[in-house]
Amino acid sequence: MPRSRQPRSNGPQTVTRKPEMTAEEQRSILAITLFAAFADGAKDDREREEVRRIAESLASEPDSIDLARLYQDVLLKRLSLATATATLTDEGQRQFAYEMAVCVCEADGRVTPAERAFLDRLKAALALDSERTEAIEGELNPLVDLAESAAPARAAVDRAEPLLAGQPTIPASAELDKSILNYALLNGALELLPQSWASMAIIPLQIKMVYGIGKAHGVELDQGHIKEFIAAAGVGLTSQYLEQFGRKLLGGLLGKAAGKAFGKMGSAATGMAFSFATTYALGQVARRYYAGGRTMSSALLRETFNSLLGPAKQMQTQYLPQIQQKANTLDMGQVMSIIKGT
Repeated sequence: MPRSRQPRSNGPQTVTRKPEMTAEEQRSILAITLFAAFADGAKDDREREEVRRIAESLASEPDSIDLARLYQDVLLKRLSLATATATLTDEGQRQFAYEMAVCVCEADGRVTPAERAFLDRLKAALALDSERTEAIEGELNPLVDLAESAAPARAAVDRAEPLLAGQPTIPASAELDKSILNYALLNGALELLPQSWASMAIIPLQIKMVYGIGKAHGVELDQGHIKEFIAAAGVGLTSQYLEQFGRKLLGGLLGKAAGKAFGKMGSAATGMAFSFATTYALGQVARRYYAGGRTMSSALLRETFNSLLGPAKQMQTQYLPQIQQKANTLDMGQVMSIIKGT
């Protein structure tokens, strides 16, 4: 992995792009992101099931690509990486495909050796030079650093033990509700933006939210515990990023200006903001879990999350004007400061 560096102020190299992507080009880029999702060979059954569910969900959208079949084609190796990349003749789209693959590989942490080998193969298949791919990764590295600052790598006490003896502390209910709602609004707004950094910031913000909820109940959490909790609730890290990206691409937000900083929220984003509901439901289930002394089983965690997700989706419609307004004023510096707590 290239050495971490700050995003360049003058933005990425400008590349002329086609006016919009064809369905076949969209399919190829989605296939490449699925290859990236399984590149480390370490996805557990929960994460694979989430990726499959998302593929089927996106495939049910009107006029959508058959993502359920595409998922099977990638998983069963009926589609090769060479075939997927051959469709992308536009240089901008090839760079975008590589960028999305890097984002997927980094969604659950640092790139592993297996993922590094996959990215090297992808770079060759896309005919991208090292200078360009290193620039892409260099622009994304600060976001990986940011994710690691959302919560301690290791808790101050072993495996998320209560800081105080006895029953967990009981924080002010209204205060926690307001905090959860603010994180949900922020993540809903981030999902409406086309830039890669916006999608990559959603998971670190969820980690920071859960960390804050645990701390409010007298429990010191670490990154490992939080990621395990999020996965147990049924919210995969890699699969969640894939869902955000898939909806943006198929919804038209990335169709004309793939991935980079081409202005603020696009008109195609007005029906989105699914991350609001996911973040809100996750925050509420975390609150119940830590308030109850962490006694919920994995099955109960998932059941509770699913029961909260429906009402959260209804709330998301109610708050959509606020989400859109927030999206129009967000920038990377603001989000980085929130995650860092500065």
